[in-house]
Amino acid sequence: MEIIEGVSGAHFSGWRPSSTVPSAPTSPSAPSQPFVIGVSGGTASGKTTVCELIIQQLQDHRVVLVCQDSFYRGLTNDELKHVHEYNFDHPDAFDTEQLVETLSKLKSGQSVQVPVYDFKLHQRSSDVFRLVNASEVIIMEGILVFHEQRVRDMMNMKIFVDADPDVRLARRIRRDTVERGRDVHSVLEQYAKFVKPAFEDFILPSKKYADIIIPRGGDNGVAIDLIVQHIRTKLGQHNLCKIYPNLNLIFSTFQTRGMHTIIRDKDVSKHDFVFYSDRLIRLVVEHGLGYLPFKERHIITPTGATYTGVEFCRQLCGVSVIRSGESMENALRACCKGIKIGKILIHRQGEETQLIYEKLPKDISERHVLLMDPVLSTGNTASQAIELLIKKGVPESNIIFLNLISAPEGINCVCTRFPHLKIITSEIEEGLNDECHVIPGLGEFGDRYFGTDD
Repeated sequence: MEIIEGVSGAHFSGWRPSSTVPSAPTSPSAPSQPFVIGVSGGTASGKTTVCELIIQQLQDHRVVLVCQDSFYRGLTNDELKHVHEYNFDHPDAFDTEQLVETLSKLKSGQSVQVPVYDFKLHQRSSDVFRLVNASEVIIMEGILVFHEQRVRDMMNMKIFVDADPDVRLARRIRRDTVERGRDVHSVLEQYAKFVKPAFEDFILPSKKYADIIIPRGGDNGVAIDLIVQHIRTKLGQHNLCKIYPNLNLIFSTFQTRGMHTIIRDKDVSKHDFVFYSDRLIRLVVEHGLGYLPFKERHIITPTGATYTGVEFCRQLCGVSVIRSGESMENALRACCKGIKIGKILIHRQGEETQLIYEKLPKDISERHVLLMDPVLSTGNTASQAIELLIKKGVPESNIIFLNLISAPEGINCVCTRFPHLKIITSEIEEGLNDECHVIPGLGEFGDRYFGTDD
């Protein structure tokens, strides 16, 4: 007998393509890799509650929850005779190989059969299993899901749910006596002998792998709301990056998210806008430089040992799209001493663009080019700038386009027309409004940065 967990209906992840934006061609045989979220924490810390709240708020996505508890090994007859001596909080209590295989199949888009574990009999049901279908989002929950590196490596986001030890003990007593048929004495004995030591030896050390730590578990509504917003953003970015292999996002953290929050605020001071924009620009520039070719180089360290490293690419230049692109020049100069920087001025009127001015290095065709414009909206201005560089003899594959935010429509336009260049951005937006302004966006970047928005 099987318990079928199905998902149905039309769902969209992240951005919703407008009818005016053509969909990028995708191979029907290519599986859509799901977004995997790991949720760990001590016993009765509120992991399940956090998972349920996340699922409730992700109603427009197909989400499945897989619990590590389902992968407990069934006890042997000898183990059942001494069940009070068995450590259910030790990594060896779980069938880790089956858990890895199950998560791997789900991640590749396959349906899986998940065991059903009976906590009163300490055995898996032999004739009942849970059928879990492929989904957009997979949440893997359990006390030791961060302990195994193979499981961690398959996760796109790792959340650790923290709670006061006394609160966790009270919850565990209530849960094990009501739901699992145990008496209070056995629960306390097991907690002191196995649960608490296992938490200190295995669970707490795995906290260092978490991307996000939630204090107070399911009671922390603010943290859960922020996480859901973060997941929605990542889902949108996740899907576009699968469609366009030449689209690259800097690693998103709550630090970068916080900086975006500041520069997007319409009431932020000019000083803070410039300061935090410069920080984000520096991250984008550094990330973009990582895609340049390098040569292997051997050097001798002060200890006399040989170090095998790399040598930076020297045939490099920057090109800023006037005027807002000039805001990115200082970060590029800070990273690349003495770099040449060219200029392109393109006038935009609605959908029409016109090249007004260009001043580029004479040998630009022999260089790798970092094209700079903080906002990618429709993609029309960027496309004209890229076309000019190609006419000047720059190979398309030698162009790296750096920006802070990108609209899906602009990504679609640029990546489709120029599949061999690279786009480096820090966040992908929801889309464009009727006036072709990026939403949620950050306004007229050049005016805000250079103080001409009054």
